[in-house]
Amino acid sequence: MFATSLGDDGAELSPLQPWQAEEFLAHMDRGREFIGRFNGLPDVVTDLASSKAFLEAYAGKEAADAGLIRAIRLDGTLVGAVILRRLDVSQGIAEAGCWLEPAAVGRGLVTRAARLLIDWAIRERGVHRVEWWVSAGNAPSIAVARRLGMRKEAVLRESHPHRGERHDEEIWAVLAPEWTGDPAH
Repeated sequence: MFATSLGDDGAELSPLQPWQAEEFLAHMDRGREFIGRFNGLPDVVTDLASSKAFLEAYAGKEAADAGLIRAIRLDGTLVGAVILRRLDVSQGIAEAGCWLEPAAVGRGLVTRAARLLIDWAIRERGVHRVEWWVSAGNAPSIAVARRLGMRKEAVLRESHPHRGERHDEEIWAVLAPEWTGDPAH
């Protein structure tokens, strides 16, 4: 219910809400090590209470028009998500993000889901700039940014501490006048 198809392979984008915390935790458990290579979320979502708190935080962001989370499902199973970590409509800026569990990698799910999310932010919410912050070592996420037509604008050297190591972080972005939403982009 309330899902948007991502293609003819059984993939869809749908809301992810606090009442789905148990399912979200099971998803995080399946992908904990893989997701945690570049993303701190598995270190935050460790039990049912923290899973529910994370989803409640995003429900609050969505209610405040300050961010949102959407599930990526494959044949009904939660396999990942795309988020607007930050949404500031008055300033016209958003920051998108994503993750997938290992079983869902290599199918173009994040690119398709992020394209819908960015298109919504630009066309429906009037956002002028969508950013994609990514660890410089996260080649798959950088490839998504490229496929989305984003440009690399900066490298923040050793700016991001993760699991005891400092990582370079890249900032990619697309501006509304550049956005085509074209899957061939």
